[in-house]
Amino acid sequence: MKKRLIVFLVILMIFGCDSSTLSLKEIKNVPNSVQEIVDSNLKLQLISDGGKGFYIVFYSKGDIETNLETKGKDLIIKIDETNLDDTVIKQKTFYLTTDAKHDSIDVLVNGISTPFDNITVQ
Repeated sequence: MKKRLIVFLVILMIFGCDSSTLSLKEIKNVPNSVQEIVDSNLKLQLISDGGKGFYIVFYSKGDIETNLETKGKDLIIKIDETNLDDTVIKQKTFYLTTDAKHDSIDVLVNGISTPFDNITVQ
């Protein structure tokens, strides 16, 4: 609950008057300024880019499928892992833009609500 409150406050600060559209896209080329902040020991991280959107970094031993949904003021990011392999952990990075009407983010990993291990505001 505390992490959801922090995410809510971050979204309010950054997107108070922004009219961005809602989207979640995987990115292959992570900016150096973001990659320097990423901690490979943490499975799920949220990094703001200073006002435009958020980078969501997720580490997995398998393939990833994502889905973005809304439920009232909640933004729900569904991450499903498939083809799990015990040997290789891969970093997947997504870029999230939201609109001002969403005040919390809930990430479901394989159907289980999962808090961010770290939230960074730039």
